[in-house]
Amino acid sequence: MNTWFECKVKYQKISESGKEFMVTENYLLDAVSFTDAETRIFTQMEQMVRGEFSVMDIKKSRIGEVFPYESGEWWFKATINLVTIDEEAGKEKKLRTIYLIMADDIRQALDRLEESLSFLVIPYVVSSLAVSTIMDVFPYVPGETAVPEGFKPVNDGMHDQD
Repeated sequence: MNTWFECKVKYQKISESGKEFMVTENYLLDAVSFTDAETRIFTQMEQMVRGEFSVMDIKKSRIGEVFPYESGEWWFKATINLVTIDEEAGKEKKLRTIYLIMADDIRQALDRLEESLSFLVIPYVVSSLAVSTIMDVFPYVPGETAVPEGFKPVNDGMHDQD
């Protein structure tokens, strides 16, 4: 199971007027470990940034799920609360889940959140919805990470000795 990681990257950006300035931006990607997250953010940034960059921080994100859409200028962070019943203990259990939704404005973000959560049969409350600091999201794509030259995946050599 992959986990979402937030990566903070610092690099030199060039404005439309040609001025250079330093920026620190947040990106979200899913990975199986911190090492995988670091490898993936380096790969992504090498494709996006000219020159040097540094990864300032990598941390596990509390975002549970991402709802990307074809269009949308911003990533909105939404927090929902819901109450479930623990059948074994016979008690109510309060859950808080955080989602990331791509949208052009807060109204569209709320509409898209409700559309994306239409599968829920338990009533929920949207307790917060705001523009996120996340600049872009990089979901895991199978086969994206190639095996480095000279290395062989462990599985490939396991059955050669039969």
